[in-house]
Amino acid sequence: MDISARTEYAVRAMLLLAEASTAEARPVSVESLATAQSLPRKFLEAIVADLRTAGLVTSTRGARGGYALTRSPEAISLGDVFRAVDGPLAEVRGLRPHETAYEGVATHLPTVWVAVRASLRSVLDTTSLAAVLTGELPDTVRELTADPDAWTNRT
Repeated sequence: MDISARTEYAVRAMLLLAEASTAEARPVSVESLATAQSLPRKFLEAIVADLRTAGLVTSTRGARGGYALTRSPEAISLGDVFRAVDGPLAEVRGLRPHETAYEGVATHLPTVWVAVRASLRSVLDTTSLAAVLTGELPDTVRELTADPDAWTNRT
């Protein structure tokens, strides 16, 4: 799986907004978000617009304006953020995994694609922004990362 810069930046910005929601409860400017995580401001503006369109953040205009989460950090999953900026978690040549069909030796391949999507969901949809902030990650995540092999590359 390739996590795009767009998705990574979106998650990092959402974590900052989650942190701000528990501390100050006031909107955070794109400039502040960009500076805090060394993100490109113009690119981040487009990302935050996608998050707003998806209903994950709200914007406030004015000198003290900026962005804030629309829900609590516990109620926003990483999967929500991924989908808001990059679309479905898993696609095969533009199709959803369950929409694929093959003949012959590849007949059972759609089942594998659906399993890959389910695996992504089991991590991303159960991990909230709050969990990432506190480090109190779901059991699924902790179990997967407890395996030393999870931390090594395969070539």
